Amino acid sequence: MTEPDLDSSFEPLTPVSYLERAAVVHGHRIAVVDGPVRRTYADLLQRCRRQAGLLTELGVEPGDRVAVLAPNSAMLLEAHYGVAMAGGVLVALNTRLAPAELRYIVEHSGARVLLYDDSLAAAAEQTAAATMLDSTAYEHRLAGAPEVHRRLTDERTPIALNYTSGTTGKPKGVVYHHRGAYLQALSMAFHARLGPETVHLWVLPMFHCNGWSFPWALTAAGATHVCLRKVDAGEIWTRILDEGATSMNAAPTVLIDLAAHPRATRLDHPMSVGTGGAPPSPSLLAALADLDISVTHLYGLTETFGPSVLRDWQPEWDDLPIGEQAALKARQGNASVVAQLLRVVGDGDPAKPDVPADGETVGEVLIRGNTVAGGYHDDPEGTREAFGGGWFRTGDLAVVHPAGEIELRDRRKDVIISGGENIASIEVEQAMSRHPAVSEVAVVGAPHERWGEVPVAFVTPRAGAEVSPEELIEFSRSHLAGYKVPRRIVFTDLPKTGTGKIQKFALRHRIRDDSDASGPGI
Repeated sequence: MTEPDLDSSFEPLTPVSYLERAAVVHGHRIAVVDGPVRRTYADLLQRCRRQAGLLTELGVEPGDRVAVLAPNSAMLLEAHYGVAMAGGVLVALNTRLAPAELRYIVEHSGARVLLYDDSLAAAAEQTAAATMLDSTAYEHRLAGAPEVHRRLTDERTPIALNYTSGTTGKPKGVVYHHRGAYLQALSMAFHARLGPETVHLWVLPMFHCNGWSFPWALTAAGATHVCLRKVDAGEIWTRILDEGATSMNAAPTVLIDLAAHPRATRLDHPMSVGTGGAPPSPSLLAALADLDISVTHLYGLTETFGPSVLRDWQPEWDDLPIGEQAALKARQGNASVVAQLLRVVGDGDPAKPDVPADGETVGEVLIRGNTVAGGYHDDPEGTREAFGGGWFRTGDLAVVHPAGEIELRDRRKDVIISGGENIASIEVEQAMSRHPAVSEVAVVGAPHERWGEVPVAFVTPRAGAEVSPEELIEFSRSHLAGYKVPRRIVFTDLPKTGTGKIQKFALRHRIRDDSDASGPGI
């Protein structure tokens, strides 16, 4: 039997190939809309090759890190391809961070070059990057740069470094590889049902888990990227209506503002939205459904290239009451089409058996597969702790329902232990979010002499709604066991990270340090 020609049966997986294909298949189609700028896929490929050439002229060698500080923009989208074509590793910086935080990430990553938007010049100048180029200079030099594409030989080569939120310590640099980015992009294109007709509004920051790999997924589908430089509900409505947006991803808080905005109107076309974090409440789902906006709840972490678990919606559920639909959507669901099936283990030890699928027994969620990151940059100890044993330990606690889908109960560190009983803060939050006056809620444990800890709820009321602490506590009693009912209610805006996650540690500090944090209540 003749030996096969193995060179013809293998090609390293990289999402850069999606752009090369799109430039041929969809070359005439609009790829990018950034304000008045509109460019085709043929234009985008040429510009990305020139970005690679420019970076090469600036001294970028294979494996070098290239940082980008920019809002959702053409330059940042191009960097998702151009940096890789130069053989570099993209470090997309969180534009909401303080200069000292940005400096730490740039120094920790060892970024050789920093590209930045003119609007962020003040923050960029304090990052101490070796070589810096603002967006005006970038455009000027790009025009004369040579077209370069250094071909990939190893699909496990890093393509990006994504830094975690750092809510409990220094942020960690999560290493993404070309193989995982390629497969995650396919997964997102499949589950979001992206196609050439898709017009995607960039509300989710591209710096957050590389925009859940949508910079690559949308290109694979030949869809249109519509850049949104600032998250504002009014501007979102303008872009949806003017550009005919059919798709976007956004935090739950953005969806709340969108539904409540004066410009909210029923669309003349269906729109699909992906969201993470807290599951959408029944009232929010109903409000969005009236606008012809459907919501998919996703779950994942920076370490899993963003969403790796989602609630696959079944057509027969469409006719259920909105409350039952919300309960189903509150469950995080099952592994994506490219991920391995999840495990939920009692004490987080991969060697131990999984918890029973009874919807009650709590364990830690374990994930493995091609869309798990390659570890933490320059942190071997942290990598061994989180990724050792053949599974990534998420730190998230969940139950498994009889049909196999998981439902999160809490972060391990967020469980409240009151009188020896474990209270899942998520369960309390979900119950309270059913009240029509509640916009957002976060529950944390407060020290108590007798019980050890008791739950305290921080609540942001809906605009124009009036509700008392006593009313919310009484409402909670009708949905929760007595020991789970919040002892105090604090009305406030919730502190959040740059990616929209609620900072529960800040709420715990407020309880500890602020004499007013006890708030009204019983």
